[in-house]
Amino acid sequence: MLRKLSQQEQETIITFNQADKEAFIFTYSKVWQKHLEDKLGLKPVMDNRYGGKEYELPKSRIKPPRAPRKLSASARKKLGDRLRQTRVTKLENSRTNRTQ
Repeated sequence: MLRKLSQQEQETIITFNQADKEAFIFTYSKVWQKHLEDKLGLKPVMDNRYGGKEYELPKSRIKPPRAPRKLSASARKKLGDRLRQTRVTKLENSRTNRTQ
């Protein structure tokens, strides 16, 4: 009889070594599975029938974590202004395309 795994047992594990060019992601997370399959087009290489799936991908696709960007107040304002202008332009373009 299968039992439901606790959240503590539902892991996501990324495995690779220096010698191989492939990396493996094993996950129970439906969000990760959906991303790996739908967005990246990967197919599971293993399904453990408890909800966990393993995927193989090039190790070059695994990026080390980055430190959060630290912006000065003026840089943050400049970035915010640019984002607002982009949104306005995009909205204007979509309105123009609808009327044509």
